[in-house]
Amino acid sequence: MTGTDAAKGSVEPAASTPEMWPVDVVEMRKTTAQVLAQDAELLAGDELQMLTALFEGNIQLLIPEVQKVAGRLPETDIPRACALACCGEARARLSPRGISSDPVEQAVRLARSVNALLDHLQNLTEPSGGQ
Repeated sequence: MTGTDAAKGSVEPAASTPEMWPVDVVEMRKTTAQVLAQDAELLAGDELQMLTALFEGNIQLLIPEVQKVAGRLPETDIPRACALACCGEARARLSPRGISSDPVEQAVRLARSVNALLDHLQNLTEPSGGQ
């Protein structure tokens, strides 16, 4: 947004459709499915570390997007509150205290956070979402 735009009081258009989001929802969901599948315990070593790092990056991309969309809703809106709580939970899972000593469990937790953030992002941007 330029200074002129700010002076006019205009706001940048919202990324309100999946095509406008800076994330690939389909790929994120496919990747989380690998870890959330029944045989996730079979993942190990480099593959597990790569997926964990990928989920951490996904969460870091998704949190601001969910916060941006949720921030447009009234403060008393329940879906807004749920989405922001999910952001807080996902952020906590990135902190040293939120890290599990079991690498598979950590990957599963992060994958669940990615899915939850994607759910909130999609729900809040659907025509009836957040209302």
